[in-house]
Amino acid sequence: MVEEKELVSALQSEHQKDAAFRSLLSQYKERLYWHIRKIVLNHDDTDDVLQNTFIKIFNNIGKFKSDSKLYTWMYRIATNEAITLINKKAKKNNITIESVKDQALSNLKSDVYFEGDAIQLKLQKAIATLPQKQQLVFNMKYFEDHTYEKLSEILNTSVGGLKSSYHIAVKKITTYLKTNETF
Repeated sequence: MVEEKELVSALQSEHQKDAAFRSLLSQYKERLYWHIRKIVLNHDDTDDVLQNTFIKIFNNIGKFKSDSKLYTWMYRIATNEAITLINKKAKKNNITIESVKDQALSNLKSDVYFEGDAIQLKLQKAIATLPQKQQLVFNMKYFEDHTYEKLSEILNTSVGGLKSSYHIAVKKITTYLKTNETF
């Protein structure tokens, strides 16, 4: 694995950019895929968002100032692209964001790329009941095991606010799972 400073330097070099970008793709494609997938829930939408994310990264790497880690910057782009897709779907179909999420969730069971069982599907339903920010915080903390400090960089929110959001999300999910015990 290439060191981050070397990778950023190569990405910002016209002569090394293509090779460096292939290295970047191999290092981060899978992690970003699953991060996006937890937000949009659909494989095809995830692929579209992932592609848009890497296009933005490729086109804007010259503006990257190393104020944050490259990984953090890419996650922020991926998160914003995923949210943008959900918002565009809602606007295009003249429905609420919650309706977009409900549709994605109802299609999840028939998605050939979803390998979860009934319990995992129920957990996804519980997560889908959360407001968008709580969903992001819960998914990134619970599934991706990010620290609150890393979440603070990615989501541009205070650590205290993130801890509160996560705690509230866990309570809501627990309540949902207890009150909807049937599979």
